[in-house]
Amino acid sequence: MAELLELWLPILLSAVGVFVVSSVIHMCTPLHKGDHGKLAGEGKVLESMRAEGVTPGMYMFPCASSMKDMGTPEMIEKYEQGPVGYVTVLPTGTPAIGKSLLQWFLFSVVVSIFVGYVCSFSLGKDIEYMAVFRLASTVAFMGYSMATICDSIWKGAAWKVTCKFMFDGLLYALTTAGIFASLWPSA
Repeated sequence: MAELLELWLPILLSAVGVFVVSSVIHMCTPLHKGDHGKLAGEGKVLESMRAEGVTPGMYMFPCASSMKDMGTPEMIEKYEQGPVGYVTVLPTGTPAIGKSLLQWFLFSVVVSIFVGYVCSFSLGKDIEYMAVFRLASTVAFMGYSMATICDSIWKGAAWKVTCKFMFDGLLYALTTAGIFASLWPSA
């Protein structure tokens, strides 16, 4: 069994590798160009939201106050008239990309720690490259990709967009696995 502390280098380097791969995907390819559409009547909608004092948070519309209220004729009418959806409102101002990038890197470190944790308990020190690669890529893929499915199931995200993010997750998983397998401690 490999010790988790012995895996500090592949943990950090795989997080750096994923950060680089994600930067290339989002800055140098058109893969995610059409993921978000512009809201029709954006100016009027934003003006109305400002006038209503909408604060940062996640909102559903129409929004019933309870499960019981969802079945009332008034709510059913609202759902049938539409639109129905979810909105995430961010804090006012230019998006804090630096903060988001730091959080993304820290998330990648956490995924890599879990990869290291599972691999350290499941694999011996003297193990072949592909055994490490298979397990590390599976755990990393789960960490980077599986949660995106919930956005399509529950929040109406287009399955096409979810599949693109899962493809990203596959690339992150392969990057993570390659680094772990290459730097796996031998007996």
